[in-house]
Amino acid sequence: MSEQLKVYHLPTCSTCKGAIKALKQHGYRLELQDIKTTPPGEAELGELIAKSGLPIGKWFNVSGEVYREMGLKDKLPGMSDEEKIRLLSSNGMLIKRPIVTNGSKVSIGFREQDFGPMWYTL
Repeated sequence: MSEQLKVYHLPTCSTCKGAIKALKQHGYRLELQDIKTTPPGEAELGELIAKSGLPIGKWFNVSGEVYREMGLKDKLPGMSDEEKIRLLSSNGMLIKRPIVTNGSKVSIGFREQDFGPMWYTL
C-alpha cells in the first residue's frame, strides 16, 4: 500500500506524532503540513469540513489555550458557519488535529481504536 495522505499536524503535538507513526507503519506516504505555520485557507477548510461529514463545532480544538483565551465556548453559538471557518483558518491552533485526508475522506483527531478502520483498510 502506498497511497499518499495529507496530514495537517503540529510537530510538537504527541497526538499528531502518534497518528503519523501509525500511518507510516501501515505503509502510507505522507505529505505533512504544519497547521500552525500554514493553516488551511477558508476554501480548503470548507472542503475538508464538508468531506468529513462532521459539524464545524467538532473542528475546534476546545482544549487549546487559544480557544479558552478567546472565550469561544460562549461566542461560537452566535456565529455563522462562514464566520467559524474564517476564524479556524486564521489560526491553526484553533483547529483540532491532526487532520488526515486522501482527497475524498477526511478525519480529525487521532485515537488508535477509532482511526484504524478508516485508514488501515483502504
